[in-house]
Amino acid sequence: MVLDDEFDVMSVIKQGIEKHGFRVFAFTDASLALEHFRINSSWYGLVVTDLRMPGMNGYEFIKKVKEMEPDVKVFFMTAFEIDDIEFNRVLPSIKIDEFIDKPVSIKNLVDAIAKYVDRKHKRRNLER
Repeated sequence: MVLDDEFDVMSVIKQGIEKHGFRVFAFTDASLALEHFRINSSWYGLVVTDLRMPGMNGYEFIKKVKEMEPDVKVFFMTAFEIDDIEFNRVLPSIKIDEFIDKPVSIKNLVDAIAKYVDRKHKRRNLER
């Protein structure tokens, strides 16, 4: 899953990841993304989300995702410096697998995804 409130950013990331064979569901609205995740949580091995979004921010989104599926891998993306104090206060017990700086290189993002999503999972997702 890719979640970013900016359509252009979400679209470029989605297309870039899909070109490397991964199936991607992408959203600009955290509430819709959360509902899709709730219904289809078994489809997801990894979630890439922006931190700063209107309404539900990335911290809140990931907290809810992890409550449903504790083993899902999580990447945070941001164009801003991450405040360690705020992060540790908000998500003290949630493991974040990668922090991605925006603008993001699709190659670097795909390389990071490949560390967490094996080829077997990749093929299985493509068959859905």
